[in-house]
Amino acid sequence: MTKRPHGVDATVLAFDFGTRRIGVAMGNTLTRVAHPLATVGASAANARDAAIAALIREWQPARLVVGLPLYADGRPHRMTTRARTFAESLEAAFGLPVSLVDERHTSEVASAQLAAAGRGGRAGRAARDEVAAQIILQAWFDGGDDRRDDR
Repeated sequence: MTKRPHGVDATVLAFDFGTRRIGVAMGNTLTRVAHPLATVGASAANARDAAIAALIREWQPARLVVGLPLYADGRPHRMTTRARTFAESLEAAFGLPVSLVDERHTSEVASAQLAAAGRGGRAGRAARDEVAAQIILQAWFDGGDDRRDDR
């Protein structure tokens, strides 16, 4: 596992991978606090890749984090493989280290947080993916659990 350096100010971007949308969050290793950043449409691969490349150019992260979807009991499923492939493509395209973080229930938690803030339902759908990415990144910052797969 990769240790998270304390006192070093490096940006980290996280992704909640989906086939329709990809939520993106950012944070840095000094404050160790994640923030929702953007939602990227995922249906057109070229547009998706260009949007992600633009975010990486803008934020210049030192590391990327990708949520790893699993069944509630921890077993992998079809989206697990797709998320791993997405993580591998990011690593190859940008030459940045990529960590995988167990993302079980993040979308449900994100929806509940948005609903509690009065942003639920249809209006909160795009924000849900960003908030899910925020939860994924915060889990990576908080570390210390067995739900990570640092590469």
